[in-house]
Amino acid sequence: MPEAVRRVARVVLLDPDDRVLLLHGHEPDDPARDWWFTPGGGVEGDETREQAAVRELAEETGLTGVRLGPVLWQRICSFPFAGERWNQDEWYYLARTDRTEVALGGALTELETRSVAGLRWWTSAELSSTRETVYPTRLAGLLRALLDEGPPPRPVVLPPDIV
Repeated sequence: MPEAVRRVARVVLLDPDDRVLLLHGHEPDDPARDWWFTPGGGVEGDETREQAAVRELAEETGLTGVRLGPVLWQRICSFPFAGERWNQDEWYYLARTDRTEVALGGALTELETRSVAGLRWWTSAELSSTRETVYPTRLAGLLRALLDEGPPPRPVVLPPDIV
């Protein structure tokens, strides 16, 4: 991946029980180095971030027809993955679904096929008590604030996350 900053759209997808959907990822050649993260990915061509978020959600989970809400959070992050340094400008959109039966989508990229092991719904309490790595960092508190206070009036800029 070049040093340029990749524009990314992510989805904070909540089910009727206010659980958030996370994907389980890992280093392609080292499944023991793993983490959980929100669905989403890079903006392609001239699509908007909103279009990218909806496309990525469908590709990764098979969920279609999901209507995006507001942008909740924005963050800059940089991390090593698959032997390269990834620099990203991420926007996190709120969305809700009544569909809780989800599975990894059939439109994963080759890299995603080698590095995404599954997905599951997480409660706020589970996020707060887990010892597993979750991105964005502090997601447990962010989700709790979202559930208690509703979406922020404008996107919250999170501290940069450099690994």
